[in-house]
Amino acid sequence: MINLILPNHIEQKLKIELQDAGEREIGGILMGEHVEKGTFRICDFTIQRDGGTWITFVRRIQKSLKQALRQFFEKNKHNYTKFNYLGEWHSHPSFELIPSIQDRQSMSDIVNNPEVGANFVVLLLVKLNHEKIDYNVTLYIPGSSMIKGNLIREESD
Repeated sequence: MINLILPNHIEQKLKIELQDAGEREIGGILMGEHVEKGTFRICDFTIQRDGGTWITFVRRIQKSLKQALRQFFEKNKHNYTKFNYLGEWHSHPSFELIPSIQDRQSMSDIVNNPEVGANFVVLLLVKLNHEKIDYNVTLYIPGSSMIKGNLIREESD
């Protein structure tokens, strides 16, 4: 099991993006801090506004994505054991918050890619439900199946 802490300021930023996107899927990457065994706090995320329709989201590796990671690592003095890439997020405005076959394949490809070098990756699915956001956290480990995670809202920053 993995615990993913979502600070209030990150949730509010995400909410604005979901409102702006409407019925179109959006997504990006998650960057975070290792708090304790099995617990990570989201520190930042990227937003890819293009590549999504009402039914699908296509992740694009862009210069801006690499730049965001580079800036995150520089800001945290390349302390990769404490601050690192956590995984991906995207919205499911028209569907349940269950990883699709394509989601599962994409996450498996990422976690099993030796160039990525990840011990795990998280997929955070989100959906705006009136004025609040619903979440689903899924953990992917190389050579393993997906494992349900837990999201903890952090009220104060």
